[in-house]
Amino acid sequence: MSFIRSERVAALFLLVAAAAGLLLANTPAGPTLMSLQDAHLAIAGTPLDLSVGHWISDGLLAIFFFVVAVELKNEFAVGQLNTVAKAVRPAIAALGGVIVPALIYIAFTAGSGYEGGWPIPTATDIAFALGVLAVFGKGIPSRLRIFILALAILDDIVAILIIAVFFTAEPNLLYIGLAAVGVALFGLLSSRLAGRYRVLVGILMALVAVVTWSLTYLSGVHATIAGVALGLVMMRRPALRVRHMLEPVTNGAILPIFAFSAALVAIPQVAPSELAAPFWGILIALPVGKIIGIGIGGWLSSFVGRGARRPHLTLHGLLTAGALGGVGFTVSLLMNELAFARHDEVADEGTLAVLLGSSISIVVAAVLVSTLAAYYRRLRVLREDAQERLREA
Repeated sequence: MSFIRSERVAALFLLVAAAAGLLLANTPAGPTLMSLQDAHLAIAGTPLDLSVGHWISDGLLAIFFFVVAVELKNEFAVGQLNTVAKAVRPAIAALGGVIVPALIYIAFTAGSGYEGGWPIPTATDIAFALGVLAVFGKGIPSRLRIFILALAILDDIVAILIIAVFFTAEPNLLYIGLAAVGVALFGLLSSRLAGRYRVLVGILMALVAVVTWSLTYLSGVHATIAGVALGLVMMRRPALRVRHMLEPVTNGAILPIFAFSAALVAIPQVAPSELAAPFWGILIALPVGKIIGIGIGGWLSSFVGRGARRPHLTLHGLLTAGALGGVGFTVSLLMNELAFARHDEVADEGTLAVLLGSSISIVVAAVLVSTLAAYYRRLRVLREDAQERLREA
């Protein structure tokens, strides 16, 4: 199972699943698959009645967000974001990578009635971005990978906040309060996982997690927020063990299943001029907006903190980080579903735009990462040769 933990393998699974979903949706099997996706599955004796698609995006994806939240907490505790000094530079770059794509999207959709889809191109798929870096980035210095990791993590925080604030409809305060109690109980139980009755505690925690997720869903808050809250309150050491255990499941099953489900879209038989404004807004904002936003934000961040007189990253490095940030995939697809829940045709075009925009970003990022890695490999060889000549002298 260890190979499934690989960033390269996770990115490959995600890409293959998305391609398979888009391909099958445009074959004779497409209508059948889409009808299965829309079929409802209810839990008897409860008010839970979701379509298969929503069980995937609201249920399975909550597990992925739990894993993300555990990683966030660890980075803030002992990782790359554990001090203000470490977090400020990628935070400024991440802010630029949110603002510029959102503005580009709004510029394309102004007056169309679809301006509410602005969050779609602001997200970065951390698994895919690091997968591309792992595949093409042999020789890349650690500071660039750390910068990109921190940038993507902060991007996830923004995405979580956007989902919580902008995609909560008619919240039920009673259910929110009960869900909060469940979150608190989950965190309390996690402190007892190392004790004598850890198996029993683990079972209780699983039950509390399911109930908390259900209450969150019924409250009107997007159910993935339950995964975030549970991941943040769980004690760090047991949470890291659970994350390690769940990583093959999220990489090998949950993310590919979501990508396949989200990509089940029939390509519209229309001329490019007939495509809705959100399509063009997303398509341009993901690859172009992220490069510009992260590039400008990263450049501005070089004037902050110690060593502010010298750039933290080269222009090539900033462009590379921006291109990797344009790989939206998972979270952008989720944002698209939420933003256009009542506009199926626009949602389909949005999905295509996310897939195309992310694919363009992958190609651009692969080229930039490869050339940057080659440069640093040559630089390392030159340094080693110089050191060898000095020793011989």
